[in-house]
Amino acid sequence: MNAATATVASNTDYLLAVEDLTVSFDGFKAVDGLSFYVDENEIRVIIGPNGAGKTTVLDLICGRTKATQGSIKFKGAELTQMREHQIVHAGVGRKFQTPSIYEDLTVFENLEICFPRGRTVFGSLAFKRDGEVVSRVEEIAETIFLSNQLHERAAFLSHGQKQWLEIGMLLIQNPELLMLDEPVAGMSVSERKKTAELLHRIIQDRSVLVIEHDMKFVEDIAHKVTVLHQGRILSEGSMDKVQADPKVIEVYLGH
Repeated sequence: MNAATATVASNTDYLLAVEDLTVSFDGFKAVDGLSFYVDENEIRVIIGPNGAGKTTVLDLICGRTKATQGSIKFKGAELTQMREHQIVHAGVGRKFQTPSIYEDLTVFENLEICFPRGRTVFGSLAFKRDGEVVSRVEEIAETIFLSNQLHERAAFLSHGQKQWLEIGMLLIQNPELLMLDEPVAGMSVSERKKTAELLHRIIQDRSVLVIEHDMKFVEDIAHKVTVLHQGRILSEGSMDKVQADPKVIEVYLGH
């Protein structure tokens, strides 16, 4: 086996393998030769100063932005060749910074509308609220701390509860990789703690990739931290390791 074959073989062991990923906008490299790997059942947090390329990385993985070069393999399948909806069906879920829930619907209806059977035209037409649907919605509502709000309109939820509901709307589709962009922005201290608890609950069946600025929250959740700066990896490892890295202190934590 040559070196190239050995690399490919080892990279299929990861849930997500990002290699030499680059995207240029009018000659500016927002992401520049980026490589990192995420294991199954891992919480990976990407941190870095504004403009480091963090959100662009999520955009590239979910297909919203097309790579200039490089590879993104999810369970061995090349995502750069897929459209956004194909990436969702492959098992990648993405939550943006602002919650996009249906405020006029109840918590139950928000979760129900995302149940996988309803995602095709035929599935939507044939969709019935049977025992399987009700059971799954109730299970997800308990996971996201909203069992007591199931029949409330989503408009009446707190900011943190709306964030949890949107995470639940992704969870009901059973993604194997869940990507969250600043999930605790604007939350109270108690909501941040419960969100950390939520993430630790859901990685029994999946991995989570998080972009976050709240360092206390990162300490609470991260198995591994990747620090980006100008589209490249500045440092990577445990939270203790990256916090002690002089380069990280200089360009990020020191500010």
